[in-house]
Amino acid sequence: MTKSRLVMGPILFHWDENRKKDFYARIADETDIDTVHVGEVVCAKRMPFFDKHLPDIIERLQNAGKEVVFSTLALVMNEREIAQLREIAEMPDLLIEANDISSIGLLSGRPHVVGPYINTYNESTLDYLISKGAHRVSLPWELPMSSIIALCNARKSAEIEVQIFGRVPLAISARCYSARAHGLHKDGCRYVCGEALDGMDVETLDHIPFLAVNGLQTLSSHYLELSTAVDDLKDAGVTAFRISPHTLDMVRVANLYRRLIDGETSSDEVRQSLLEMQNDLAFADGFLHSLPGADLRETLGSRAE
Repeated sequence: MTKSRLVMGPILFHWDENRKKDFYARIADETDIDTVHVGEVVCAKRMPFFDKHLPDIIERLQNAGKEVVFSTLALVMNEREIAQLREIAEMPDLLIEANDISSIGLLSGRPHVVGPYINTYNESTLDYLISKGAHRVSLPWELPMSSIIALCNARKSAEIEVQIFGRVPLAISARCYSARAHGLHKDGCRYVCGEALDGMDVETLDHIPFLAVNGLQTLSSHYLELSTAVDDLKDAGVTAFRISPHTLDMVRVANLYRRLIDGETSSDEVRQSLLEMQNDLAFADGFLHSLPGADLRETLGSRAE
């Protein structure tokens, strides 16, 4: 039986150079992750801070036996960003992840990955993306299990990937919410998004956690946590499982999910260990069960039908 792929998604937040370099070094040296994403998904203004380190990072990851995928912007808005996308698309011998539909044309005819920001909601869309060269498709976060099963049945030769841990991107906009929250304009943002390493928490007027803001991106307040559904997802035909980087000990997180996917530990142990790392985490799995996304259907020690 083919081993399920464990994927470390791209860093969505504006971490400083040293934090990022340490993160990728530890992922290379201390985890049994199969695929690691690099690149910038949220804001092109962040790219110059870390691009100079990418060749060394990619080499280290590849030397450690990791497949490296270069993730691209989820929202391409101007000529400069189009030019950046063209430059990335021309990189030889590197797998690219398309996150804006405009990049599909640039990548057509060569193997690539389709990210979860592209709305792969039905079999016809999946068939079109595969015809353009997609060999792995990461499904949108809001799909219920019935849709995942249908897409897995229609996947042909492509891998199907689902995110199982991390805050869920809900929207992306031309407006920078982090800058606005600090009374700044987008062009003079001072990169204040870097002050919130897992996103800036947003509460309702009643002080209930509601969302998180990450520059141009709106994220869920809750952390998606699908350990209880991994076996069902594997049975459905999902072959790759993505975890999204946060300031938790992601080496420990990755190793927990590796053991879970390989059948060496239980979902209860995974969730309890996550809570021990940061006991104020709020988990959600609602989308998968056709419930409001922030709901948690399956709690520790229970398996609701």
